[in-house]
Amino acid sequence: MPGWTTQDIPDQSGRVAVVTGANSGLGFVTARELARKGARVVLACRSEARGNAPVDRLRAELPQARLELGRLDLGDLASVRDFAAGFPYERLDVLVDNAGVMALPYGRTADGFETQFGTNHLGHFALTGLLLPALLAAPGARVVAVSSPAHALANIDMRDLNGERRYRRWIAYARSKTANLLFVHELARRAAAHGSSLVAAAAHPGYAATNLQTAGPRAEGRRAAERFMSIGNRVFAQSAEAGALPVLYAATDPGVRPDSFTGPSFAMWRGVPAPSWRAPWTLSDAAGERLWAASEELTGVTYGALKA
Repeated sequence: MPGWTTQDIPDQSGRVAVVTGANSGLGFVTARELARKGARVVLACRSEARGNAPVDRLRAELPQARLELGRLDLGDLASVRDFAAGFPYERLDVLVDNAGVMALPYGRTADGFETQFGTNHLGHFALTGLLLPALLAAPGARVVAVSSPAHALANIDMRDLNGERRYRRWIAYARSKTANLLFVHELARRAAAHGSSLVAAAAHPGYAATNLQTAGPRAEGRRAAERFMSIGNRVFAQSAEAGALPVLYAATDPGVRPDSFTGPSFAMWRGVPAPSWRAPWTLSDAAGERLWAASEELTGVTYGALKA
């Protein structure tokens, strides 16, 4: 892992990858580098309008790239089901659950879930479960959940998954990122119990300059907060290219272990990929089982091949 760069990504020829939120930021860089190494990449974006421009940009940069655009709104389970039903390949080698929202005012998804929990966790839980047959058809397939160091701000609250009792935007974000890690923990545990070669891992970009930081303030018209986040991106953050390295490492490196958590080497903030600290509550079997059961009930998606 020391000094790991995109040059260390193994050849991906013959492999199929799906990257959610691939229209910008970490998702765009991840999709680009997987395609550069020969993977057929499906860029899963919330709308065609958001996805067409980055696809055209990638095709101009990588004329030989095999790219496809898929419409996927993680805040709408009907859209998640449509994407999975229309997935045209029998196998899926890499699924990068990257898309997300951060620190938004209270809102609900199309299915009535709190926006951050519904989009960042439940949407990806449903997507992964619906694509599970294709993942299990690919020996050594990877599922990579993109979490955040902010998960350490809060454990999930099983009594209030939708933030109805008390909503604080940053705590809700932290809980959704804890949910990402618990999902990986439980998926890895179930895969091992069933003798599956599926590798479920997590990664985070540290502090990387993307539009994630400014989207919330912009949506609310909080111009001062948007300017503050923009200045932070310019002065303190590493680039999206650097932030994507831990994600790419988790998605491709042969040494990645199930339930691992990879992030930047320096203070979980910036630097080359390295093992990252995670809060103890993200390694709880009991919490993972409870969240899994709740997620199945809320989404209606069950992982039949990996039943507990």
